Amino acid sequence: MGYFDIVSLIMSILFTLFGLVMAHFIVFAIVGLFARKTYPVTEKKNRYGMIIPARNEEAVVAGLIESIQKNNYPQDKLEIFVIAHNCTDRTEEVARSLGATVYRYDNPDERTMGYAFRYLFSCIERDFGTQNFDGFFLFNADNLLDKDYVSRMNDAFEYFGGNSVITSYRNSKNFGSNLISGLYGMYFATGCRLESCGRTVLGCSTRVQGTGYLINSSIVKDGWPYFSLAEDWEFSADQVLQGHIIKYCDAAIFYDEQPTSLRIMWRQRVRWSRGHLIVFYTRIKDLVKSLFGKGTKRRFSVYDIFSNVIPSTLFFLVLQILQIVLLSIAPLIDPGVTFAQVFFGNLTNPILSNGLLFVWLRSLVTSYITVFAGAIVVFVADRKRIKGVSFFKKLCIALTWPLFLGIQLFMDVQALFSKNLGWKPIPHSDKTSFEHVNAEEKTPEKVK
Repeated sequence: MGYFDIVSLIMSILFTLFGLVMAHFIVFAIVGLFARKTYPVTEKKNRYGMIIPARNEEAVVAGLIESIQKNNYPQDKLEIFVIAHNCTDRTEEVARSLGATVYRYDNPDERTMGYAFRYLFSCIERDFGTQNFDGFFLFNADNLLDKDYVSRMNDAFEYFGGNSVITSYRNSKNFGSNLISGLYGMYFATGCRLESCGRTVLGCSTRVQGTGYLINSSIVKDGWPYFSLAEDWEFSADQVLQGHIIKYCDAAIFYDEQPTSLRIMWRQRVRWSRGHLIVFYTRIKDLVKSLFGKGTKRRFSVYDIFSNVIPSTLFFLVLQILQIVLLSIAPLIDPGVTFAQVFFGNLTNPILSNGLLFVWLRSLVTSYITVFAGAIVVFVADRKRIKGVSFFKKLCIALTWPLFLGIQLFMDVQALFSKNLGWKPIPHSDKTSFEHVNAEEKTPEKVK
């Protein structure tokens, strides 16, 4: 066996091992398509604080507050808190006029949502007492709730004894606005259906995705400690490290406004990538230690969040570069190997050729078809929830969905070398109403 064959074998092993690390995601996806975790209705009505961070959100904050007030849940059990964070518009006045308890926090040097949470929870502790609430819902100001959202989340919260974080189905207010908003909608629908749903059915902890989740009040008894560009990733990793669990409630649906601009989409996703890298840098040591340590609770959940925290696109890029470098010098070491053989292989049978260019081409085509098919499957599986999107637009979303995921590599590279990425607000203006999203019954199929 010559140098070329040895390097090819080693790289094949490395790529296979890399794939095996992520292979359990396929199991989650399959289970999530065919089964959902349901929770019995509870008579107990817990008291919750509804947390709404808002920065210049006068156009949409009223919609969320009204959707909370119109929910099928005892309103005396809900207290709405709005933190007007570095606002220069009428967010504070609008929220207060609707009966919300509003606090204002201005600090241009502390712009991420985590700082708003920290200040707000300190105010709640001072004025209300954190432990006077059973739990807290964390939203974004542009969210809108299904009429049974709080009740369904309360059912799940009680089912797990109030000890688990509960996340929910993230739908889109403007799924059909344009291609960008549709791709975002697919991103969150896929995350809920092909990841969170399967994890919960199989007993694994899932993760929160920015907003729309419920926590026990004891989690914030000492305040909110997460301030990075991806506080949801930090929070998820720490919950698993502490032996806690995050569960998903498929029956609880909320709606989120998605960006419609390519420029804003790119900026937001690069920020997410940078936050993801920060969590990798700060949590990977503890995750590895917990993964192999004695007495670790929920070890598979630790493994799952470990595989999530890894910047997989960057690792894959490193392996590809390593493969190119090692095989490019093969003709210099192995006289029987030519550059044409390395990159093109057997030209008489390109389909089976082991040349790098043909291997990459087959991988790209296979990946594209698989991801495209996945989008079609999600559209079919969630057809009762994804409203207002024409067949043509769904087809366009499915066709470009692989590209939406593929450009993540370039965003991750940019995030890797961008040290001073700041948080910038995403403009929200969608006027979708509570009545609109609740115009039709959205009772999910119950599958045990």
